[in-house]
Amino acid sequence: MKIPVLFPNIFDYPFTYECEISKNLKSGDFVKAPFGSKEITGVVWPQEQITEKKFKIKKISKKIDVKNLSSSMIEFISWFSKYNLVPLGMSLKMCLLNKDVVEKNFNEEFIKFKIKKNKNNFLLNDEQKKSLSFVRGKGNNYNVTVIQGVTGSGKTLVYFKRIKDLVDKGYQALILLPEIALTNQFSRRFEEFFGASPAIWHSGTTKKNKTIIWKGVTEGKIKIVIGARSSLFLPFKNLGIIIVDEEHDASYKQDEGISYNARDMAITRASLENIPINLVTSIPSVETYNNIVNKKYCVTNLNKRYNQFSLPKIEIINLQTASLNKGNWIANKTIEKVSKYLDSGDQILFFLNRRGYAPFVVCKKCGYKFKCPNCDVNLNYHKKLNKLLCHHCGHKSLLIKNCKQSNKKCDLLFCGPGVERIFLELKKIYPKKNIEIFSSDTLKKGSIGEFLKKIEKKKIDILIGTQLLSKGFHFPKLNCIVVVDADFSSHGYDLRSAEKNVQLYHQLSGRAGREKNESTIFFQTYTPDDETLLNISKNDPMAFLEKELSLRKEKKLPPFYRLISLIISGKNEMLIMKFATNIKSKLPKIDEVNILGPVFAPIPRLRKKYRCRILIRYPKNLFIQKYLSESLNKIKILSGIKLEVDVDPINFS
Repeated sequence: MKIPVLFPNIFDYPFTYECEISKNLKSGDFVKAPFGSKEITGVVWPQEQITEKKFKIKKISKKIDVKNLSSSMIEFISWFSKYNLVPLGMSLKMCLLNKDVVEKNFNEEFIKFKIKKNKNNFLLNDEQKKSLSFVRGKGNNYNVTVIQGVTGSGKTLVYFKRIKDLVDKGYQALILLPEIALTNQFSRRFEEFFGASPAIWHSGTTKKNKTIIWKGVTEGKIKIVIGARSSLFLPFKNLGIIIVDEEHDASYKQDEGISYNARDMAITRASLENIPINLVTSIPSVETYNNIVNKKYCVTNLNKRYNQFSLPKIEIINLQTASLNKGNWIANKTIEKVSKYLDSGDQILFFLNRRGYAPFVVCKKCGYKFKCPNCDVNLNYHKKLNKLLCHHCGHKSLLIKNCKQSNKKCDLLFCGPGVERIFLELKKIYPKKNIEIFSSDTLKKGSIGEFLKKIEKKKIDILIGTQLLSKGFHFPKLNCIVVVDADFSSHGYDLRSAEKNVQLYHQLSGRAGREKNESTIFFQTYTPDDETLLNISKNDPMAFLEKELSLRKEKKLPPFYRLISLIISGKNEMLIMKFATNIKSKLPKIDEVNILGPVFAPIPRLRKKYRCRILIRYPKNLFIQKYLSESLNKIKILSGIKLEVDVDPINFS
């Protein structure tokens, strides 16, 4: 009997084997089979690869005694492969552990994940009850429901209750979060509600814990998983609901390796599993908002904070007129305002989305700029390390160079502020206050939980943070936020810059005033009339989304059209452009499909490789991947050149 077997590798099709195993094999069963000189794990696939070639058929070694992949999971793997133009075997690989499965049992380890009856009485307010009733009313079959609510309105409690409904009926649940950092504080809330440790799945999860979770999920013994993007590929035994928290977050898009948007893939998986999916947000993405407008998605709104606390007031400090002391970045007016909050015992957050001390360094005499030798970007100076650092490739170098004019050391000018520079400035202003930086550079692995507890217990008076701090955290005493540099200028290559800024600063303002009525977010800016800033200050995100939709429609941009980016990279600048031009000539010519480029990327060279792009724009109703796949498969990739495909790109740098 001939059996098609798909292996977790680069191939886009299953291989044919013979089966002499006494048990009948069916689609989704895991098997061991010889492949080359090794014996590896594969999955019995429903479709056989048709070929006219004659070859000797090998025999399957054995069936592996683990739960098989369901037909809906097989369908999801196949669809993911076709949509994202990823080899079928690589799509399968994402569902396994290091190309393998887990046969060992972990019954004792599963005990801590067992959901208990909660001892705490979590009471919902009227708005939450109404939202929960709405979500329940949509039933247990496929539907997309958006839970939209202002920050601090208690959206999490609504979907926790909905998950509890389904878990009590024997189903499993997946909660997707955009950032690993969010899982610490979120885990505590989870334990309080469900009375069990959460099964957390992300890149920082240990191999042992991943092994336990993978096995528990396949057997249905672990009911709820909290995870980052990759958790979407876990082969659940009886998945009943998917939650995508902060659905608007750009972190759901994976750019490196296999490119995909986890939010969009989650919606597809829910559709194939025929289960509900809840998208949770304070301001929906433009794509989600468009689907709400078109009644493709349902929506329930939470318009007030949980305990009726008001949202922060917004105040703009015009740096064109406000006085700044020489060498300082915080206006005197800002310091006056902040001091009042500090005197009241409140915490302060200074927000600046720039790591390090200064974004670039130049010599005052010879004009030399310190640039990365591997990338076409400036090096950032990190004072704590006393080194220059590239935030793209990680290159480090010392701050030493002889000046071209004087043959002495360069007379250095540190341009612009980073979080370290603001930290030193604040230390001079408030020498007796506890001041800390919250960024990916300063937080050591495994220390986030302790750091968050210090903030909650008010052992820190002033926080200086990057974008990492804007998402999902609850700090009871934080009632004043200062945006050090409210610069909304787009770099021209980010189609979603205005949308991202509105969402970022709305999320950021939501960190303040969660347990007190009087709170303020101050925007220091040289452009007080900037349209994005005015949109934020009006606190009317729906008006912004409507206008943005209209603009996108006029410009034939997503969500009205789709985009696919082909990225060609290599060490030879001329060769990659020549190769890209050749690719363009071989792409299918289809009505209403625009092929733009090739052009060099806005950052032409990264990690010693030049990069150029071809952008394909096409109508939503056209599944162009089928034609594109056929064309790309015929192209022979030259040595030293890499071709990547990014479907629905977000990052164009």
